Amino acid sequence: MKSTKIQRKPDWLKVKLPIGKKYTSLRKIVSDYKLNTICTSGSCPNMGECWTEGTATFMILGNICTRSCGFCGVQTGRPNAVDWAEPDKVARSIKLMKIKHAVITSVDRDDLDDMGSIIWAETVKAIRRENPNTTLETLIPDFQGNKKNLDRIVAVAPEIVSHNLETVRRLSREVRIQAKYDRSLEVLHYLKESGLARTKSGIMLGLGETQDEVLESLQDLADNNVDVVTIGQYLQPSKKHLPVVDYVRPEQFNFYREEALKMGFRHVESGALVRSSYRAHKHLK
Repeated sequence: MKSTKIQRKPDWLKVKLPIGKKYTSLRKIVSDYKLNTICTSGSCPNMGECWTEGTATFMILGNICTRSCGFCGVQTGRPNAVDWAEPDKVARSIKLMKIKHAVITSVDRDDLDDMGSIIWAETVKAIRRENPNTTLETLIPDFQGNKKNLDRIVAVAPEIVSHNLETVRRLSREVRIQAKYDRSLEVLHYLKESGLARTKSGIMLGLGETQDEVLESLQDLADNNVDVVTIGQYLQPSKKHLPVVDYVRPEQFNFYREEALKMGFRHVESGALVRSSYRAHKHLK
């Protein structure tokens, strides 16, 4: 990927700052309980909207990732020890925040023998014990394609299981570094073949991909029976991360949405500000 000069954000990427009593209250709970949310760690532009609608994305297994993907703003390094009390803490917090639909994600934990899959399963169980009416989406890492670890997710059967492809095949090695394009497809295929009702994935645009490459990636996901896909604009977290090559126009996002629906996806979110968990509660319908 060639470097490019910094571009100014277009008007369609400007968002209003989150406001309101509910947002302020939830922000305080996240701070007081020292919770890790991808909403805050990933500087999500939709945080205010999602929190107000009763949806939040919690990040488990700490906030330090063992991988160093070129697009991601989460800290990279040596993670802290696993907190085995975390599942109950997350479950209690969801109850306190009155979350209707919880999205759970995590850093990659390649340092662990189980890659964090045991904590993943225990977190789902704890949330269901404490919040039986809360629906769940798990946005999981690839667990290096290890089926024993994937089976732990299958066993607890979240309403939606998501794993992001992130980018097109040609750019995958540079954007994701330790991850593999085909391995991600294999993970999604295995999850669906194992009987999960709804699988989901997402890709970012603006990293130098072509229209044909985007359509190819969408078709790859459709061929592996993925039900829901999200398509959003990549935004550079810092100067150390990969630059934005292009700001994709709204009409192009609309084009991709229509093409994805023709491929058979049950639900498509496509827009500049779309992120993996954007309007996640609607993906259940």
